[in-house]
Amino acid sequence: MARKTSRRGGSSTASADGRLYQRLAKRIVDALAAGRWNVGDRLPAERELALEFGASRPAVREALIALEVRGLIDVRIGSGAYVVALSAQYEDAAFAITAFELTEARLLFEGEAAALAAINIDDDELSRLDELIAAIAAENLHLEVTENADRDFHLTIATATRNAGILRTIEDFWRLRSTSSECALLHKKARDAKVRPVVEEHAAIVEALRSRDPAAAREAMHAHLTAVMDHLLFATEELAVEEARRQVANKRRRYGSATLVQTRTDPR
Repeated sequence: MARKTSRRGGSSTASADGRLYQRLAKRIVDALAAGRWNVGDRLPAERELALEFGASRPAVREALIALEVRGLIDVRIGSGAYVVALSAQYEDAAFAITAFELTEARLLFEGEAAALAAINIDDDELSRLDELIAAIAAENLHLEVTENADRDFHLTIATATRNAGILRTIEDFWRLRSTSSECALLHKKARDAKVRPVVEEHAAIVEALRSRDPAAAREAMHAHLTAVMDHLLFATEELAVEEARRQVANKRRRYGSATLVQTRTDPR
């Protein structure tokens, strides 16, 4: 997953709550069915929901994303989550893998894949990874992020393990990014928050592979995907902050214009 070069603190185990977000989503659906909120009502803020239901804010965020995917709420940046439909039906199976769960699985799996690749990778594959790092840097300059180079980077490492099962698993991880509705939605929010692949992290992985050091390759991959997890936690918050700043700036401009008009028309 891609992200900005800036760092922010946060938990690297966003899905430590397991499938808690599903249980939380069900409780919110039950509350909707019971008439606590009506269509058009704004749900309490994430922090309030977390306190009320005894859950972490990441779990609340995943629950809201799941409900948004199902069309029950509309999350409006800078404003909050609004009820758009009511439903008394809820099935856990309707919820697919989340972006947090997928990234955690990648962290556990791809770290070991990098360690194995460090033993088996050849010079041509290392050169290919260097080319892909340059391609990642070029893609970061585009307004529309494709992340094709990022995907090819990780699949090249998977290929270097010389294990077809590992390659297929990592291919499935990337497929799930776009085919799981909940996962795709959060990644889209991250891209909207100007999240991009960090070239330096990918370069660190290549250097560890070039040194043929399995432990260093594992550590570099872990560092990369842990940072991905951290930034996913804050992608939607950064969007909200940015929107709030725009709203404040617009209010200041309107107030300034109104003051100017009043000054010009004031007979005193």
